Amino acid sequence: MVKARTSAAELIESGHVRINGVREKSPGHAVKIGDVLTIALDRTVRVLKVVAFNERRGDAASARVLYEELSESNPSSRRN
Repeated sequence: MVKARTSAAELIESGHVRINGVREKSPGHAVKIGDVLTIALDRTVRVLKVVAFNERRGDAASARVLYEELSESNPSSRRN
């Protein structure tokens, strides 16, 4: 998605993120396991379901196992 927390906060504040279908404007909003995030990035929209959390920040590869890709535009990343 994005590499820095400040970039993520800017996406949220500009209205490009929905949590369970509701537009979020606060970067500090708590996200729970099972929440569905809709993120508008450039010309794509990604829909992700939160499946787990990590206790520590990690790299992109370790982050990929924490969500399920629901977007039809990227079926190769879809997990069952």
